[in-house]
Amino acid sequence: MQSLTFVYDADMVLDRPIHVGVVASGDLEIVIIPEPDRLSATVALRTSVDGFDAIWERVLDRFFKQGAFRARYQINDFGATPGLVSLRLAQARELAVAASESEAAQ
Repeated sequence: MQSLTFVYDADMVLDRPIHVGVVASGDLEIVIIPEPDRLSATVALRTSVDGFDAIWERVLDRFFKQGAFRARYQINDFGATPGLVSLRLAQARELAVAASESEAAQ
């Protein structure tokens, strides 16, 4: 089991927690916990597969270039492929954007 931490600049505010995926064989879970008073996105990653630090960094760098919520991102991985990681991150972003737009409309 390996734990990694990444920090990215963030400018978007999230009003509620987001959860996608499950921790199971070949899958991963992402939980986004709002921290609107911070100016960063902190990623706490736990993975069952050691030695893929550089790949995780590339996938996360690519994702966060599109923008980031001021939040704590918890990623729990159980051997997901980089493609699945990108899919789950996109799902989480889509839910977060929809939640933010919904809150702004009210």
